[in-house]
Amino acid sequence: MTIQDRVILAIDLKSFYASVECLSRGLDPFRTPLVVADLSRGDGTIVLASSPYIRKKYHVPSRCRLREVDKTIPGLIVARPHMETYLEYSAKVNAIYLDYIDEKDMHVYSIDESFLDVTHYLKRHGDTPESYARKIIADIRRKLGLVVTCGIGKNLFMAKACMDIEAKKKEDFLAQWDYRDIPEKLWPVTPLSRMWGIGTRLERRLNALGFHSIGDIAMADRNYLVSKFGVIGEEIYYHSLGYDDARIQEKYVPKESSLSVGEVLLRDYGRDEIPRVLNDLSIELADRLLMEGKKAKEIHVGIGYKDHDGYAFRLLFQDPVDSPSPIARKAIRLFLSRKEAEEKSYRQVHLVAVDVVSAYCYQGSLFEDYEKERRQADLEKTLMTIRKTYGTMKAMPCSALCLGSTFIQRDNQIGGHHR
Repeated sequence: MTIQDRVILAIDLKSFYASVECLSRGLDPFRTPLVVADLSRGDGTIVLASSPYIRKKYHVPSRCRLREVDKTIPGLIVARPHMETYLEYSAKVNAIYLDYIDEKDMHVYSIDESFLDVTHYLKRHGDTPESYARKIIADIRRKLGLVVTCGIGKNLFMAKACMDIEAKKKEDFLAQWDYRDIPEKLWPVTPLSRMWGIGTRLERRLNALGFHSIGDIAMADRNYLVSKFGVIGEEIYYHSLGYDDARIQEKYVPKESSLSVGEVLLRDYGRDEIPRVLNDLSIELADRLLMEGKKAKEIHVGIGYKDHDGYAFRLLFQDPVDSPSPIARKAIRLFLSRKEAEEKSYRQVHLVAVDVVSAYCYQGSLFEDYEKERRQADLEKTLMTIRKTYGTMKAMPCSALCLGSTFIQRDNQIGGHHR
């Protein structure tokens, strides 16, 4: 093992949402035809997850539309998503990981996927990478009933590629790679987007240059890839060889921070309804700013049409804000000032606070009414505390009862899905 080599486990909770829904019903995910989707959103809603059984026997993938699922499948269950339950299960899985490693050696990549650096734990317990992984896998299965896929590699990329490309296809969902496996198992991979780090857009650009398999990238001139793609070209070149110098312990700390809220609307909204959505999102963004002790000097507003087109504009504030009123007033005014056809239909609204400063270090000006600012801040903090402690509905604006407002609807959601 060279100095940069580690023992990394990439662990994915198999068909996580669907498995949790099966287990909550006392059913086996490997014998139950179940998909997770919100029927109340119509047949065009996205299937968030499908059980291993329905994926294998009926070839129903996750992320398809509900209308694409054969409704004649015997015993088909369409389960409404329960995001709070999934978060609870995810937290329990992370707690199990911490029985085997220190927190600094764990990176939670998503709600159902994590990386564990077990390099310094194997000798302590007299384990091989595979035996240590099997202990963790068995513990998750015994305590929670969840089946996991695990890839073992010398670095983060190798572990992830091993999991995605080989482990997910094995009977026991466990595989291990080292550098000797790269030419045989990684280089033949095509299309390129099957490799972690290459999206469909980058794949198209690579295809246009004659790259169709990972082996094509590995055999290329690194300098040529850098000239075409910059730092991304260098990254995919080294990844194609199985190299990755990223370390879990070296946590990324962004130089700039931002806060965002947004919504994909569940029906076509007219121009006169968008101001209510902007008001709702302004309250939510202000609550987040207050909770984190931040103020915003600049906020970007994104508006999306039904046809997936859209536009954005900026809100600039001379004095940083953490109150919903000035955010909503300026956003609505600028939105309504834009000349547009009345028949336009809207489907997305987003607010992003991009220039965020600490509320405690902010230097005020001579032209501010500090007493007025203090009273307003006290009011907003009181409302936020009520919403946080007793529920959003206990301190909602009157506009939440208006047609087109999504305030009440969003209170019952996490990440845009049912709690």
